[in-house]
Order: sequence, then C-alpha cells, then structure tokens
Amino acid sequence: MAVRILAIESSCDETAAAVVEDEVCVLSSVVASQLDEHAKYGGVVPELASREHLRAIVPVVRAAMAEAQTDWDGLSAIAVTVGPGLVGSLLVGLTYAKALSFARKIPLIGINHIEGHIHAVVLESRLAGNPVELPALALIVSGGHTHLYEVGEQFTYRLLGKTRDDAAGEAFDKVGKLLGFSYPGGPLIDRLATFGDPRAVRFSIAKMKGNALDFSFSGLKTGVLRWVESHDMAREIEARRELFRMNPHPSLEDWLTVTPQATRDLLAGFQYTVIKELMQHAAASAEAMNAKSVIISGGVACNSGLRAGAKLGMPVHFPSHALSTDNAVMIAAAAFPKYQRGEFSSLSATAHANYPLSA
Repeated sequence: MAVRILAIESSCDETAAAVVEDEVCVLSSVVASQLDEHAKYGGVVPELASREHLRAIVPVVRAAMAEAQTDWDGLSAIAVTVGPGLVGSLLVGLTYAKALSFARKIPLIGINHIEGHIHAVVLESRLAGNPVELPALALIVSGGHTHLYEVGEQFTYRLLGKTRDDAAGEAFDKVGKLLGFSYPGGPLIDRLATFGDPRAVRFSIAKMKGNALDFSFSGLKTGVLRWVESHDMAREIEARRELFRMNPHPSLEDWLTVTPQATRDLLAGFQYTVIKELMQHAAASAEAMNAKSVIISGGVACNSGLRAGAKLGMPVHFPSHALSTDNAVMIAAAAFPKYQRGEFSSLSATAHANYPLSA
C-alpha cells in the first residue's frame, strides 16, 4: 500500500501544504505567499504573518488534498513544521495539523524546518537518478539561516558552522532596503548584479575567532553602509523608493533606470563577497569531513551567482527554484524516514522559535 503524507509548512510568511507519496512522488504542492502584504513594510511583520496564515491554512490544505485527489483515509501521516521560525506562524500550522491528526486519527510527525531544506534536495536528486552520496556537507542559506551541517548515514546531523549575526539572505534584504529597493532585496540584487563589475567595489571577508567555519555578514553590511555614506546617494535612493510607491511591481528595466552603473558595481561586489565567503567555508568544511557530495539549499540557493560559483571539486546538489524557498514538499520529504522508523509526535508537541537540528 502506498504511503502518503500530507505536510504543512507555516514557519514564516508562506502558508504551504503538499501531499507526497512513497518518498518521491509529489501529488500536490500549494503555496500561498504573503509577499505583497509584507513588501510595504520592508520585511516580515510577525503579527501580520500569523493573521495571514489563519486566513490561508484551511483553503491551502483543502487545495493540496484536492490536487492530490486523495481523501483523509488515504493518508498515512500528517507532517508539520515545529521550528525554527516565527512562533505565531508556526502555531497556526501546528495547531491545525494536531486538530486534523486528532479528528482523523492520523499519526502526526513534527519536522525541523532546516531538515526539510536538506530533504528537498534529497528528494529531487533521487528523482533525477543522481542521489546524494553520504556523508554530505549541507549548506543551508536563506533569510533566516546560514548553517553548515555534516549529514551522515541514516540522516544524522552535526553542526559545523553557523552565522554569528545576520543570515546571508537577511544581509541581502537589508542591503536592498538600505539602497531603496523593494522587499525582498535578495532576488532583485541578484538580477541587478549581473549588470555590474564584481571587482569594481571590493569588500573584505570576516576573519572569525574561535570556530573558523562560522559566518559573519554584519561587517559586510556595514561596509556597504559606509560606501553609501561616502557617495551622497540620498537622491538616488529616494528615486527608487518613489518608483516603488508609484508601482508596487516595477520591471527590471524600471529598476535599471534608477540604478546607475556605480550602484550596479556595488551590488555586484556585495554579492560576490557573500558568495565567496559561503564557498570558502563550504570548501573547508567538505574537506575536513571528507564529504562525498554537497547540498546547498534554502531561499538563497535560487541565487544565480551562487549556483554558478559552487565549484567544489565534488558533486553539488541544488534544489529546483520551487523547492528552494519555503514549501511543504520538503517537510513531507523529511517526514518519510521518521515514518519508517515510527518516530511520531504527540498532540502535546509545541512550536519552537529556535530548534537545533543537532545537539
């Protein structure tokens, strides 16, 4: 009999549900984005995110079940993100999943959001006939996370390094906001950076005391701020803000008209430095643990510069763009090994803002 898992993800600002069968067959995937709701504030507003999840959770799950053409009796388990993330957002998904589990007598499986990002790659690599070889190095890089993990046999995890301040995606978004671009800044910086010279504006990489595999992007962000302050960019920045006020969805050409070459070079140099730090640490980690392959996942895995620059002398696996950003397919994928081991959660499971993947 086929094993079907309904998964729910609500850790930040996307309400997602998916049904996956037998580990690799994606029967449905539905994502309700809150991007337009938060863009006007320049970032995610936690209370607003929770309210939007409340509005979306029931129709999103219903849509996923309908798309999968399955009923409740056809489900083997319900998987749900329990952390890390915004507690209010997590509670919406978790409470609904627990209610479904209780009412329908379906086992519940709590999933770590970061582990989901790892399994998004595992699922798609199996589908492509190029499975991830273990042990693997996993670089999880997004708006909320920049972590390096050793992924061992049976999907055991050991934390090798993490950011001490901003996550890489957070640094992208903050630099975008500083320069007057719309939220989220990361995807737009990636597109505009292709029009700049990455070596015209140079930044240094942080040298870490203690764990040399840890990351730090706050100094780089400060370097961009100092550059802006020394180049009298007030009018240029205001022009970009006015563009967004007049048009909530500017085209790339619109942004280019209010972004001079010097700023394009600045963006290219910033992105180049972020990618260089990520790759230097990934290379050192992979060598130290004798990794057979590398997994790069999370929202920043969509970045074209990162995908082009990930040359580590071993197989590097990225997820598709659809499974890089938050989704429920990855939560279902992470649930299958737990289902097979009988690792189910009780109805007393709680949400965790911080939820370590390894001890």
